[in-house]
Amino acid sequence: MKAHGIVHKYGDNVDTDVIIPARYLNTADHKELASHCMEDIDKDFVKNVKEGDIMVANMNFGCGSSREHAPIAIKASGISCVIASTFARIFYRNSINIGLPILECDDAAKDIEAGNEVEIDFDSGIITNITKNKTYQAQPFPDFIKEIISKGGLLNSIKK
Repeated sequence: MKAHGIVHKYGDNVDTDVIIPARYLNTADHKELASHCMEDIDKDFVKNVKEGDIMVANMNFGCGSSREHAPIAIKASGISCVIASTFARIFYRNSINIGLPILECDDAAKDIEAGNEVEIDFDSGIITNITKNKTYQAQPFPDFIKEIISKGGLLNSIKK
């Protein structure tokens, strides 16, 4: 599995209320959630994001409530992967459960900048910043997580 796209960069402690504001939680429609993704921190995100783009943030990404709406909004917006220094534990698990690839890599999170072109090889955990001609090593996913992500989420991976 691979991902390739342009980076949208954020800082520390991006919480789930910023990813998808609570005022939009009355819908389960993924595209509707995506249309409001990041709007309280980056009003232009929805206009600028393209299918396959990559989100990069610093420490404690996805902190706050445990709502699954946050990773759903990110995935439905077209983001192919989130890279951060660290993730909030429940956000990490919710992301895997809905099939959104996320990688912890402090070096990449600190060095990659908004607008950089990045490629990710999920099998090896290698993140390549094409813009800067640099590579970073993240922990690759174990096979069972690769299977969940490749099938689009936990529920899809257990259907017979």
